[in-house]
Amino acid sequence: MTVEILPVNGLPEVQSGDDLASLLTPALRAAGIRAGDVVVVTQKVVSKAEGRIVEADDDDRASWVERETKRVVARRGDLVIAETRHGFVCANAGVDASNVDAGFLTLLPEDPDASAERLRAVLTAALGVPLSIVITDTFGRAWRNGLVNVAIGCAGLPALEDLRGMPDDRGRVLEATIVALADEVAAASGLVMTKASRIPAAIVRGVVPEGPPALASALVRAPDDDLFRESPLVSIQARRTIRSFGPGPVAREAVHEAVRAACTAPAPHHTRPWMFTVLESATARRALLRAIAEAWRADLRGDGTPEETIERRVARSDAVLGSAPLLVVPWIRFAGAHPYPDAERAHAEQEMFLLSGGAAIQNLLLALHAQGLASCWISSTLFCQEETRSALGVADEWFALGTVAVGPPPGGEPPPRPEFDITEHLRTM
Repeated sequence: MTVEILPVNGLPEVQSGDDLASLLTPALRAAGIRAGDVVVVTQKVVSKAEGRIVEADDDDRASWVERETKRVVARRGDLVIAETRHGFVCANAGVDASNVDAGFLTLLPEDPDASAERLRAVLTAALGVPLSIVITDTFGRAWRNGLVNVAIGCAGLPALEDLRGMPDDRGRVLEATIVALADEVAAASGLVMTKASRIPAAIVRGVVPEGPPALASALVRAPDDDLFRESPLVSIQARRTIRSFGPGPVAREAVHEAVRAACTAPAPHHTRPWMFTVLESATARRALLRAIAEAWRADLRGDGTPEETIERRVARSDAVLGSAPLLVVPWIRFAGAHPYPDAERAHAEQEMFLLSGGAAIQNLLLALHAQGLASCWISSTLFCQEETRSALGVADEWFALGTVAVGPPPGGEPPPRPEFDITEHLRTM
């Protein structure tokens, strides 16, 4: 296979509302367009033609980035790595000031695949030859320096070529190879469509696709397959208490990873004073819920609480803990604590161990969130220690620190965390 990359010269400056296909047609004809060629066009001219250009000064840029952002993946200073509504993960949600007049910004096309298909249909009819279209943008890469053109829109070309099940040159069957063909074409076009060349289109000739056409949206990795969905800082800030769960089980290895993370919490005197009882079976979960409910009813009746209030509290706890496919009871023991003779220091020693238990629970919740699981900490077992130990067969030295309900997240994205005034919680001296 021989591949050629040809710049498309002679295009005028594209303005908002221009008919991009009409501008491309004579330039492509002059470049000697052939059947089977891939026409590559930059996002910038597509966005300009479609009116995706806004007047904005430097102060407005952050607000436009926020509007175009579906989810923040990472943040450092003024740089935001964000997921757009298309599913692309890129700097500043694709909001860009390059190659436009001062005081303006371009936004990504509303639907780049649809834009590519419109161009393909009009150009194929106007030029009388079958074509493919790739719309490109310039993205950074998480583990490599430098920028490269990638495909954000595709028509007439398979964005992905699935080679799984085919032999390699040694006859071994490929098990995981899926080639991002549209990205390869986009990257190649960048060799002639440089930032300062004023060439917003190119022809890539000689590409022989294997498979039917597919959209560039197929290049977006599904959330369940994304091992790097959030930066550590964003992950901490994004974790929410979620009291309802989606269908499906919780993988045992995910819980084990979360417990490993929990056990990295700070603890006094070089101890590791925690234990986590994981209730996978419905029988074990029911036994715990029954013990909690009986203890609460006995305590609240002793306090004179009305029966209606008692049952409402029990039902509220059962609604969360009973709906979770898995429960985790965190424990702490005070073995290893220093035996201080005075009450004040003895109490402070116990408080240190309890604080380490809180840190371990927070680590557990964060690690569950990092693996795509929903969770909720409920204080229930704090108030029925004897009953919880009896129901779960745990020795008297252990003190239960509530219960964590765990499960797949419910459908849809969780709501964003409400904004709050950090000055209410921050004091600098």
